[in-house]
Amino acid sequence: MNELYAEAGVKRKDTIGTYALRFILIFVAILSFLLASLNTIMLIIGTVLIVLIVFMFPRLNVEYEYVFCDGQLDFDKIMGNAKRKTALKIDFEQVEIMAPHGSHELDSYSQGNLATKDFTSRGKDIKPYVIIYRNGETKLRILFEPNEKMLGCIKMKSPRKLVSY
Repeated sequence: MNELYAEAGVKRKDTIGTYALRFILIFVAILSFLLASLNTIMLIIGTVLIVLIVFMFPRLNVEYEYVFCDGQLDFDKIMGNAKRKTALKIDFEQVEIMAPHGSHELDSYSQGNLATKDFTSRGKDIKPYVIIYRNGETKLRILFEPNEKMLGCIKMKSPRKLVSY
């Protein structure tokens, strides 16, 4: 069997929003416990916030894993290094083009209203690839960061759909 298989993964960078959410949750929990001596409702609110913090903090740590196997590309979202969820599965027969972000081959797709799925690390120095995927009448723009092995497997499976650097 000559199956083409490659996998890659990236950790999403924390944004200002995730830092702000962490700070607000901790600040409000501490404040409610300090005010618990005044009112028992504040003690209940503080306890609920601590439980919320315990469940929310791991979900703010997100990683994406890409698995390419014989023409199918799966995008998995891993939250808190524990919970895995398949975010998207695509078949390369329905891919129109795959090119580096900013490539001129993607210019004709910039005019339409395409829904975008971002599976990148959101770092400043990344070089993501863009997949234009058609599922029936809808088109989807997918951003991700494949490694060299995955690019090689995609090139072997669908050489006309991949535009390289």
